Amino acid sequence: MGGANLEIFKFGMYIMFPIGWMYYFGTNLESRFTVPDFWPAPEKTHRIPFEREEMKAELDRLKAQRQERKARRLEELAQQKEREESKSD
Repeated sequence: MGGANLEIFKFGMYIMFPIGWMYYFGTNLESRFTVPDFWPAPEKTHRIPFEREEMKAELDRLKAQRQERKARRLEELAQQKEREESKSD
């Protein structure tokens, strides 16, 4: 139907379109696609403990946090049971 010129044109488009797309989005990424303050500053992120004392302190903090959440959850369950018992009476 189209001939050799059409096939050559289609082949060129199949090859050049992805290359052009990659070139457009691959060059000057910092100036075109940056969002200011997208990543948090290093001092605001979590610090991984490396020393033994730091690890122990972090584990103690996590255990305390977990126990506090568990106590809060159990308290909410107890309140919920009291409400259900008062409704059934």
